[in-house]
Amino acid sequence: MSGAKPEVAREATDGPAAASWRDSVPEASATDLENLLGTGVGAAQEQLERNGGFLPFALVVENDGEVRLVAVTPADAEEGSDGDFDADTMISDLTELLRQNRADFRAAAIVCDILLVEEETDAIHVAAEHRDGSVFAAVLPYAANTGTHEWEFGQLAADTSEPTVWVD
Repeated sequence: MSGAKPEVAREATDGPAAASWRDSVPEASATDLENLLGTGVGAAQEQLERNGGFLPFALVVENDGEVRLVAVTPADAEEGSDGDFDADTMISDLTELLRQNRADFRAAAIVCDILLVEEETDAIHVAAEHRDGSVFAAVLPYAANTGTHEWEFGQLAADTSEPTVWVD
C-alpha cells in the first residue's frame, strides 16, 4: 500500500497535561473519546499486521452509543502512479462526510498513518472529538522489525488537536 503520508511535527504533551485531560471533560465524553481512541488504534494495528498499511478511516459513536466505521474510497490513482493515493484528500473527504452527518452521532475520530518528522518514524494518529467540544488526539509510533517480519509499536502519547467536525 503506498501513498504520501502526512508529515507531522508535534509538540510533546506527555506528563501532567496529558493526565489532566480526562479531568477537563465530562465523564461520558471522555468515555466516548477513549473508546474511539482504543478502537481506532486497534483497527489500524490489525490492518498493519494484515496488509502492511492502512488507508485513513473514521469512527463514530452514534447517538445510541453504537460505534461505527466510516470510510471513503481513494480517488483513482493517476495513470503510471503505481497505485498511490492521496491521504490528505481522503482525510479531507472523511472530515467533510463527518461534518455533513454530525447530527447522527455524538463523537467522531479520524485515524490515519502519519510520519513523525522529528522522530523519523511512522505512527498511527487518532484525532477524536465530541460534539460538546472535547477533543483528544494520540499517536502510536511503529516500525517493521526486518528480522522478525513483525510490527513493533512504541509508546502511545497524547498529541495536540483542534476540532474539525463540530466547527462552523
